[in-house]
Amino acid sequence: MKWFQSNGSSHFYIPKKERSLAECLALKKLYSLQLKDLKFQLELIEKYLSEYHKHTADKASRLLQTDGYRELLKPYLTSHPDYITQWLRSDCTRNTSHPEKLIHKTLAGHNVRSKSEVIIANTLYQNKIPYIYERGLCLDNTMFFPDFTICHPETFNTFYWEHFGMMDNPSYCEHAYNKLKTYSYHKIIPTVNLITTYETVNRPIDSAQIQNLIQEYFF
Repeated sequence: MKWFQSNGSSHFYIPKKERSLAECLALKKLYSLQLKDLKFQLELIEKYLSEYHKHTADKASRLLQTDGYRELLKPYLTSHPDYITQWLRSDCTRNTSHPEKLIHKTLAGHNVRSKSEVIIANTLYQNKIPYIYERGLCLDNTMFFPDFTICHPETFNTFYWEHFGMMDNPSYCEHAYNKLKTYSYHKIIPTVNLITTYETVNRPIDSAQIQNLIQEYFF
């Protein structure tokens, strides 16, 4: 058996006494081919995962978020524990404005805009209520970002939670009123599927009240 080394255009004979060189070159060739195979497999896996989430998880989540289908499928949903995981991972528009204000970290590791939102988020988390912070909601061609979009852990119905933290500010109050009016017009109604909390400088948020609301809506 003879060994040859190639530089791409020519071949050079490797003497028997340089077996170690031949072994190194053979090993390099083997590793090169293995690396090529692994890269190809990785590309296939990444493509599969991308297509899976696009055509299975995301579409299934969207279907189950549709009121009519969710109502028909409700008796069967409890046999699908992955639904909430899919819901939490589903594609959605997030609020990208003023990221510098996202300075308060929750127990779940999310950054929120106020200490009051930390209390709400932590209480939801401690009660194992799945939520998405500032998930986009398009109404009348306008994008809203409710503070919390919540998936009921048993019925899988969608709830929203808005916290209004500056109710002693007249312009803020007017904005809050207009937002609630738009929500109600689109059947997102306070005390039905919209939870609202309020505070002023002299009347801060009450953590016990937050816990009571969660008990009322989700247990």
